[in-house]
This record gives sequence, structure tokens and C-alpha cells, in this order.
Amino acid sequence: MKTTFLIFVAFSTCLGALMGETSKITPVPVSEVISGTPDETVDFKNDLIPMLTKLGCNAGKCHGSAIGRGDFKLSLYGGTPEADHEEIVRKLGGRRINLSDPESSLIYTKPAEYVEHGGGTVIDADDENTRLLIKWIQQGAKNIHLRKLERIEVKPERLVARQIGAQTTLQVLAHYDDGLTRDVTNLTQFVSDDSSAVTIDSNSATAKVIRPGRHIVIARYSTEVVPIELVVPISETVVDLSTEQRNNFVDDEILVAIAELRLSVSPLVDDPTFIRRITLDLTGKLPEYNSETEAGHLNREALVDELLSSKNFVDFYTFKLAKLLRIQSKVDKNLVTTTPKAARAFHDWLAQQLRDGAGYDQMAREIITATGNSSEYGPATFYTAVEDARRQTEFATEVFMGSRMKCANCHNHPLDKWTQDDFHGLTAMFSKLTRSQVIRFNPLGKNIHPNTGEAALMKIPGGDFLPVDTKDGRDVFADWLTDRNNPYFAKAMVNRLWKSLMGHGLVEPVDDFRSTNPATHPALLNQLAEDFMNHGYDIRHTLKVIATSSAYARSSIPVGRNQSDNRFYSHMMQKPLEPEVLADAISDVLGIAAQYGKENPGTRAVELRDGGIRSDALDILGRCDRTNSCEGTPSPTSPLAQKLHLFNGELLNKRLGAEGGRLDQWIRTEKKPMEIVREFYQAALNRNPNEKEIQFLSQLLDDQKPSRQQRDALEDIVWSILTCREFIINH
Repeated sequence: MKTTFLIFVAFSTCLGALMGETSKITPVPVSEVISGTPDETVDFKNDLIPMLTKLGCNAGKCHGSAIGRGDFKLSLYGGTPEADHEEIVRKLGGRRINLSDPESSLIYTKPAEYVEHGGGTVIDADDENTRLLIKWIQQGAKNIHLRKLERIEVKPERLVARQIGAQTTLQVLAHYDDGLTRDVTNLTQFVSDDSSAVTIDSNSATAKVIRPGRHIVIARYSTEVVPIELVVPISETVVDLSTEQRNNFVDDEILVAIAELRLSVSPLVDDPTFIRRITLDLTGKLPEYNSETEAGHLNREALVDELLSSKNFVDFYTFKLAKLLRIQSKVDKNLVTTTPKAARAFHDWLAQQLRDGAGYDQMAREIITATGNSSEYGPATFYTAVEDARRQTEFATEVFMGSRMKCANCHNHPLDKWTQDDFHGLTAMFSKLTRSQVIRFNPLGKNIHPNTGEAALMKIPGGDFLPVDTKDGRDVFADWLTDRNNPYFAKAMVNRLWKSLMGHGLVEPVDDFRSTNPATHPALLNQLAEDFMNHGYDIRHTLKVIATSSAYARSSIPVGRNQSDNRFYSHMMQKPLEPEVLADAISDVLGIAAQYGKENPGTRAVELRDGGIRSDALDILGRCDRTNSCEGTPSPTSPLAQKLHLFNGELLNKRLGAEGGRLDQWIRTEKKPMEIVREFYQAALNRNPNEKEIQFLSQLLDDQKPSRQQRDALEDIVWSILTCREFIINH
């Protein structure tokens, strides 16, 4: 029967094409709103589009791609239903729909594979998807929109299972603006974030956890995307954490997750290790060795306060903010320039804000609303960092919202709430500015919306369009952004501060906040953001909260069942030193400063006020090219090139025993070889060599011979210290 039908359809299709005929269809209105229940009338937007999404028809790898597939193009995940209705009902001469014989419609015969279909068989003749599709065609294939979707509710939102193999039935309820609530599980697409950890049976809407840990399943219905969290403990043995030290709310939240996963907890580090860790994290500089700290009487909170009030802190966190804001001199092909003077002005302005203890909200507002000569007024340089207004939207939302709005340039974001109107509405604000050394308001500036071909109206992301008579919408945007109720601004910043100290963001990547990429510890993220706002958006305060927690003070050495943990802080993550920090550390240990361009001798890499200053050493070590985001961007230099440079490059070899350096000076003072080695251990690692190391080093050095006769061996030992893993990471 199927074969006979296929031949008939194929023959009729070819005959129609040869005769230049098309199937007759009844004209349908672009949009029609009627009364009725979902069981009586098929709602194109709330029923049919979700069905196409569930089947994968409008996914990026199928007809939802930018150019469609097989001359059939749908909007990505049904982002623009009106265009989809036009494509299905009117395009191809209307041959995709046959109102007189719905079962011969191409929109059915293709996915049922009565007619050859590149995507294979997607629906069966008697399944509920087929019944819904045929029913819609029988009702006239109309673009009916009965009600507006307000939100969806998933059950369970979160499940903590007892063991591997646990299954749960998923349910999705849709809530509409007319008060209707209905079960739309059969129209919902469920996707496991990691198919090797959670498997999904779409027919029964069940999820099965096949690997321990925390896993995410994404539920997508219509425009709503909601994560479902499934947790299976790492071990069957309950972990007793009642004696673990809790210094503040950070520890409370971290230990809840660790207990839930039944992870072992690494012990707290000793004082020398803590001193090296916190000094590098807050100042980007190696600590001065102090033998008294080995006695274990360090006041850690006092040390944190001391570092936060230091000049080195201002220098280091100015450097971090400068990377975030992509401060560097440049001249690009579009003639959008950042002069060296402008880069330095912006860098100096940031440093002054940190010295003055300005709130991050105040800093953001001044940057967003900046105008003037960028060479004189640093914040104006924000508008010369990228080439055009659309890139400015991407840049601004990544920096201040931790959101990747780039996708919404071409279509509604497939994994987030952002629409094309959001993207182009914000771009319309930035289009009102000149893009040259002097940033001015330009009333004639406009951004053409790709869907309408007309100038886009200014709009707050996720909010309302601004009145048409609004001149410069950046003030309104700044008000919205820095409002306490903004769900992104404070969280994005505390998440970056968390990663700076803990090595991994609560949301990762840190510039990818969205509902489908939830925080590992959402309650902690909320508390950090609330505390940040309550203390005037004070960066120092939040850093201190994190730095004085027990979670921050844990050893980086895994114990027991926490070896595989890389997200829940049962032990501290080992963080590679940033290229600039590593370069400075090498200079400090060797006692020979590096030279950067025409900067004053002795200028440290983290003090450079212009990220565009040339330095082959920093480039080889992997410094970020600030042309694009420095967050999670792979280094332009391969790890192999970096290692080879450390092993045999001029960065070390040319300076190891250079005249006037630390090694040369100590040899000249006739210190004994083992004493010199001990000094280098203290300078580089903030500790003395242990017994095993002393035993090994004693075989290489003879303390009875003068150090000058053993210079080569001493150079080799210093080289080995500066290239060992313990030195090049913060642990």
C-alpha cells in the first residue's frame, strides 16, 4: 500500500512540475485568533511549531539552518512562526499543503518518507505527531494563535537520585495568558547536556542517569527553554562534614553540594602555601619569604586586608579589568582607532577608580554613557575597542551582562531569551555615536533591522522599546543595567571574581549566562550577588568574602573520592599563572627586569598601560590578544611553543646567570651552593626544599667547593625550579 501511494505521489508531483501546475490551496489569513480549546483547534504557534521543534525539523542541522535544507527553510527553533507559516503553506507554489487530500501534503509525505526525505523517517503513519499534523491541515492549515505562552513549568526541576540507573518521568506544564494550564510534555523536546551521562526516551519522556555527578537536561517547548538538574552521588557512602570549618556563607553552600555528591574534602593548606596562593591571586606577584610563617601563626584575614589595600592589588586588578575591557592601542581597517594615549587614559582611569574604592555599578555607568575625546577621557575608549555598533552590542552584553547576545543578530537566540529585537534595539543606541577618537552623539545614526529593512527602534534587552523621541538611550540602558533587580549585572561580576580566585566560574564560561547553562551553585551565586550589591558593588569586599572562606583555603591535592571533581570545590583547582604574571615572576626570581617596548626600565608586565605594547616573550607565553574576548579564548600560542620557550628560549637562558642577576650576586658573595638553592626555593616557591629534594640536590652540588666553580650546575637547578609545575601554577 505504501509503495503504491509513493508511486502515485511521485508521479503526480512530476506531472504537476512538467505541466507548470501547482496544487490548489484555499487562501489562508496571515494570522487568525479564534476561541476554543487546544483539543478542538490546532494552534499553529503553540502546537505545530513545538512539534516541529521536538522532531528536530527546525534545528540548525536541518531546515532551521541559515540557508535551510532541500529548498525548505524554517526559522531556528520556530523563532518566527509567521515566516514558518508562509514557508509551509505558500512557498513552493503551495505544494507542501493539500487541503483537499491532507495525507498527500508534502509536509506529511516527506517526514513519513512516502517521498524521499534526506532526514529519513521522522514520523510514523499512526503516531500522535501525524495525527496533529493531519488535523491541522484538515482545519485549513491556518496560522491560528489562540493564546500567548507565559511560562513553562518542569517536573521535576531537580532530582537527587540514590544510584546510577535511576529513572525519572519528565513532565512539562505550559501556562498561558488566558489562565489555561495544560500538559505539553508530548510537544516538548528533551535534550541531555551529556548523552554519555543521561539518556532520554522521548516516547515515554523519561530520563535515565547512567553516570554519577550533576547533569543537565534541557526541556524546550515553543520559545521557552528550561534546565532540569539530575544528581547522582559519586559514592554510596555518606560523608560526614560536620567538623569542616565554615567561615562564611560561601562554605555553607559549598559544603551542601559536596555532601549531596558525597565527595571527600581536601584539608586546608599550611600558611606558606596560603601566602603564595593569596598573594598571587590578589596582586599577581610572588610573596616575600618569611620564615616565621612556617610556625603556623598567620592571621590570614589580616593578610587579605593588607593585600587588598596595597598598590600591587590596584595594579593587578586594573590589569584584569583592562583585559576585560580590551584596552589596547590599535588601528583597524575600518579606521576605528584607539591611540596609545587613549589606551593609557582608560587604564589610568580604571586604576583611579580602584584606588578610590568606586563601586562597580558607578564604573559601568560612566563607561556606558561616556562621550568626549578618548585620549583625554578614558571611558570613551570603550567605544573604540570594536569596529561597529553591532560588535559594540556583543561586547557590552558580554562584559556587563555575561551574556552572549551575538546569535540574536541573525535570529532569535536558540538557547536564550534574546530576540533580534533585543539585539538590534540595543545596537540602535550604539549607532547614535561617532566611532572615532572623539565620541559624540550622532542624531542621524541608525541601525537597520535585518527583518524589516528599516531603522531599528531602541530597546532594553528583554524589556520595552524606548519612546520614539528618545535621543540617547544609553542613560536608560545604564539605569536598567545597574538596577538591583537586574538579573545579570551583579552576578556576572561576582562570577568573574569567583573564577579569579577559585579557578572556575560558578557559571562557565563566565560570559555565557543563560537558563540552559545554570550555575553549579545557584544559591551561592545569588548570595554573592546580593552581598556585592549590599556593599556598594565593592570589588574588594567580594574578593575578601571568597578569600577568607575555607573553600578557598583547601589543598589542591585531591583525596579519596574527590579526584574527578572539577566543579564543586572539594579541593582547590590548580590555576596556571597568567602569561604576564609568569613573566613578572621569572623576572623577580632571577632579579633581572624585562624590558617592554619603550616603557621605563623595571615596569612589570601587569603594569603595562597599553595591551598593544609589543613583547615577543609575552606573546610566546600566550598573552591574550585583546582584539576579542580574553575569557576562555584559546591562547594564540600553542602549549608546545610555550614549553619550548621556557625550556630553551631567551626568556630564561639569557638571564639565568647574567651579570647583576640574583644568582650572579649570590655567587659573588660566596654563599654556599645549597644556601643559594634554598634562597631560590624561597623566592620562587615560598618554601624550603624538603628532605627528598635536599638528598637529590646534594648529589649535584658539593657544599665544600666554591659556588663559582659550580655555576653551570646552579644555573641548571635554577632553570629547573622556574620550569617546574609548582612554579608555573598557583596551587
